[in-house]
Amino acid sequence: MLKGKVYALPLAARLARCILAVGVLAVAVLAVEGLPVEGLELGRLARAQSPDAAAAVPARDSSNHVSAAPRADAARGRVVEALQSLTDWVRGRGGTLSARVVDSESGFVWAESSPESALNPASNMKIVTTAVALERLGAEFRFSTGLYGKQEADRVETLVLRGQGDPSLDTADLWELARALRSLGVTKVGQLLVDQSRFDEQFVPPAFDQQPDEWASFRAPVSAVALERNAVTLNVLPSEPGQPARAWFEPAGIVTIEGTVETRRTGAGEGVQLSLETRGADLIAHLAGYAAKGLPRMRFDRRLDDPRRAPGLALRELLIGVGIEVQGPVALGGNQIEPRLAFHQSAPLAQLLSELGKNSDNFYAEMLFKALGADATSNPARSQDGAAVVRQWLSQHGLARPDTRIENGSGLFDANRVSAATLAGTLLAVRQNPAVYPEFLAQLAIGGVDGTLHSRFRKFKDQRIVRAKTGTLSAAVGLSGYVLSASSSAPIVFSVLVNGLEGQAGAVRERIDRVVETIADSRRPNAAAPNAAAPSAAR
Repeated sequence: MLKGKVYALPLAARLARCILAVGVLAVAVLAVEGLPVEGLELGRLARAQSPDAAAAVPARDSSNHVSAAPRADAARGRVVEALQSLTDWVRGRGGTLSARVVDSESGFVWAESSPESALNPASNMKIVTTAVALERLGAEFRFSTGLYGKQEADRVETLVLRGQGDPSLDTADLWELARALRSLGVTKVGQLLVDQSRFDEQFVPPAFDQQPDEWASFRAPVSAVALERNAVTLNVLPSEPGQPARAWFEPAGIVTIEGTVETRRTGAGEGVQLSLETRGADLIAHLAGYAAKGLPRMRFDRRLDDPRRAPGLALRELLIGVGIEVQGPVALGGNQIEPRLAFHQSAPLAQLLSELGKNSDNFYAEMLFKALGADATSNPARSQDGAAVVRQWLSQHGLARPDTRIENGSGLFDANRVSAATLAGTLLAVRQNPAVYPEFLAQLAIGGVDGTLHSRFRKFKDQRIVRAKTGTLSAAVGLSGYVLSASSSAPIVFSVLVNGLEGQAGAVRERIDRVVETIADSRRPNAAAPNAAAPSAAR
């Protein structure tokens, strides 16, 4: 579990504290040695070509065929064949594909197929979100969440919970804040406010409204103060037949339960029914159904419809638990209340990012996307502000295309349009930035080892050479990342996107994996000699 730090500020320190200035990020000019990748801005990601280098540039093919270098070696030739096979299969079924395989040291394109076609990248969008977050915010950046108010003796008349978009804030963190407040001698709070003003009130990310009736936690909204990924968890523990099962929600204090789950005889199975209703300012859970005696505790996660007051409701329960009386209601506001009494800091951004790269967490991605917007504006941040930051970053690196579309940071639903050339270019830019690359590489899933790749590329498990980000929607599948080398040579960058094959995600993944496995086989010590003859790509 990723844990941050909680601090209680003594009165003298609170009176003496100053406002910290935010440093500006210097954008580095990146260079890739050797031949340029098509579409990337010359002088930024590639050196000027010599006449000999120009002669070796891979041929561009606008047909259904994969293009490759005329002087490609045998290993590269096998990659060309694998990508050609995938291209034929996808287009033969009416789908579309965008792919590029490129050497990260020379910029030499091994193989590509419609690399400039902008498609729905699904969760491959998280590659761009992560790269921009690491460059703009920095690997050591920490989110801060604090308690604010004026303490008089043992009382704080108006206590404010304020945050800046920490996606990892959990109940244990709030409990530590409550304890820190109690350690300052506070035993009474008048009114408890939640200050959500760092983000705007549009807490449903772009395109998430395409499935308004989806209550699963993967579609959770975003907010400046967000607790437990803006979701709640129903716990059900059967008791004796004929009696109600024990049912409770975590975090406590947010949901009011109506109805019960019946306990039935051993072996009767489980049929728990749960629906959520917003009634005024309250969130009501309607329970029904049954659960057999002897079943272990069952857990059901649901997103919050309106997350804004929820952290305050949970904090009130925790304050009471540590001996602090809360006399007034929980409401929104308090953005002008000072000073800071206690605060919590998240784990460094570099640690938080594994939730994006390895676990493909949509909530984390959308929170970081909006945090990028907050870093660029003094106004309440909008998702559009985050999108503007990402588009600016792509433009600075020569990766923006006329048909590139950036709307959300997770890639969920039908929102974004990005090409394999843009994704491969992003991976190349990251590879050339030593301030970003180590942490970026560490957050990617490892083939056969962890995250969303734990059951894929198992033949390379021991070598740990496949590092990539997956992406899957009903009609969009993607895989982009690096294939490392057992030697000291630079990794191969790849990006493969397939759209339009509804309901065939498993078959698409299998065929994409064959391409990546072919690349990985070429990186093994016993791969073909680099100057062996290569088969022709044209047919």
